[in-house]
Amino acid sequence: MTRASYDVLVVGAGAAGMTAAIEAGRRGRRVLVVDHAANPGEKIRISGGGRCNFTNLGCGPANFLGENPRFATSALRRYTQHDFVKRVDRAGIAWHEKTLGQLFCDDSAKQIVRMLTDDMAAAGVTLKMKTGVDRLDRSGDGWRVVLSDGTQVTATALVVATGGKSIPKMGATGWAYEVARQFDIRVTETRPALVPLTFEAGLLETLAPLAGVAVDATVASAPEGAKARKASFSEAMLFTHRGLSGPAILQISSYWREGEAIVAAMAPGRNVFDELKAAKTANGRQAVHTALGHIVPRRLAESLCEREGAAGNLADLSDATLRRLDQAVNAWSVKPVGSEGYRTAEVTLGGIDTAALDQQTLAAKTVPGLYFIGEAVDVTGWLGGYNFQWAWSSGWAAGQVC
Repeated sequence: MTRASYDVLVVGAGAAGMTAAIEAGRRGRRVLVVDHAANPGEKIRISGGGRCNFTNLGCGPANFLGENPRFATSALRRYTQHDFVKRVDRAGIAWHEKTLGQLFCDDSAKQIVRMLTDDMAAAGVTLKMKTGVDRLDRSGDGWRVVLSDGTQVTATALVVATGGKSIPKMGATGWAYEVARQFDIRVTETRPALVPLTFEAGLLETLAPLAGVAVDATVASAPEGAKARKASFSEAMLFTHRGLSGPAILQISSYWREGEAIVAAMAPGRNVFDELKAAKTANGRQAVHTALGHIVPRRLAESLCEREGAAGNLADLSDATLRRLDQAVNAWSVKPVGSEGYRTAEVTLGGIDTAALDQQTLAAKTVPGLYFIGEAVDVTGWLGGYNFQWAWSSGWAAGQVC
């Protein structure tokens, strides 16, 4: 059996793991990174349509969910989005800002992966791909790990950076949670987040003609109870063959729970009743679906008119009918039956209980030399570069001490 000794073993060659490895290597630590995937940074490579939404200019603790979202504050403030932007600039990677502070590479997400792998090499980090962990044990003050290639590794510090369950085709397994449970560290409820929502068959049949229709919408959660997770997002919403998608829906999915409704305003900021009333006065012979089609996409207008029993010319319709259309457009309450699951979820909500971790270092409080970083932790960001920033920040924080 081959034996090797390192100061730090990082499991997971993603955004958080590579960042932690770089920082530890720069401190002179002997670092080994292992990952069962064929190539490092695969989730980085596919993100943002291949251009990697690598951070968000507005990133702060308010953009995160979890049992204690304030846990992220220390790491986010010590290694900020501006720190990462400077790093990208030093690497000569051109970038641009899209809507809502989202930053993307001008060229390819592969540039971010290359920056990280180059930095690991410069810091003396050893990288082994197509290599997993077969067995993990405490050994005195450190760790004894048997890798899938038979190598026995001893290390002082173990950094778990294997992410959550999202996108299993990329190799996600939830292994971090198994490690936590092995050492009696609580794992909070996990569920898919930033994921399209699905409808029951009857509603899908009704809405089938709308598949492919997109609108700018304000979508709000509608939970019940004093501890309700109320939230609202104004972005694009897309009707699909399974239900709803688009940025506004992905955002609200992190707050939605089974049995709850969401409420969508599909012409936010517009008084649909007033506009239809004015159209009726100007041209009462205009068909109601035509008038409504000037406010929302025509296919959506036709569907809403059919649903509300609003047919014929505007002149023939009562104010009550026009008000129903107003409600149908800007107060559409609908109950999804589920989500598309981890297969398409961008992140996993929940994870390693933050109460078990030191917020300065991401170290497990009860297990010396054990660290959990990135998506594995119960810190989940909004859509738009926030989860990458948590990866950079949490990886950086652990890398200062591991």
